[in-house]
Amino acid sequence: MRTHPILPLLLMAPAITAQAQVDVSINIGLPHLNIGINVPAVPQMVPVPGGPVYYAPGMAVNFFFYDGLYWVFKDDNWYASSWYNGPWAAVHPEAVPVYLLQVPVAYYRRPPAYFRGWNRNVPPRWGEHWGPDWERRRPEWNHADRQAAPPPAPVPVYQRAYQGPKYPRPENQPGIHAENYHYQPQDPVVRDHYQRQQEHARRGPKGNQP
Repeated sequence: MRTHPILPLLLMAPAITAQAQVDVSINIGLPHLNIGINVPAVPQMVPVPGGPVYYAPGMAVNFFFYDGLYWVFKDDNWYASSWYNGPWAAVHPEAVPVYLLQVPVAYYRRPPAYFRGWNRNVPPRWGEHWGPDWERRRPEWNHADRQAAPPPAPVPVYQRAYQGPKYPRPENQPGIHAENYHYQPQDPVVRDHYQRQQEHARRGPKGNQP
């Protein structure tokens, strides 16, 4: 089993329910990472059948959208951002939302080597990969009632106006996002992230110029 570094602001906590699968003390933090991908424009996002997650079929990276955030699975780590080209925040395996973990193998555009031989029509074997300790803390990850899944969040299409040289600087992103995207997240970890982003926007630069 690979050991995952616990990055600042990504604290471990017990699992709870499928929707509120982890304590909000496991948070995503404010995005600050360059993860080595460049997304020049808002990608086409297509719903994964039967759930509230979108994926990007035209990208050569594991790129998703769920509950108001973009998500990337790269180099065996999860990242999240409210903007399609980052910067990104690292997400500890215990904080990854249930419905992302349930996305079948087939929707990973660049699956890691250890996915080989796994059934493409079911989720990756996260419990096998991350080990029994992780699975004990996240027992709900593959047992959530998909019939009770929330509806997919709207993709923030307003970001199509912010491409190339118009892409906003990180310090301006929270304010622009809060002004243009009014969806309220359902997952408690994502909701906590949004609240802190909004607080950051209130304290940060004014205006919506990149």
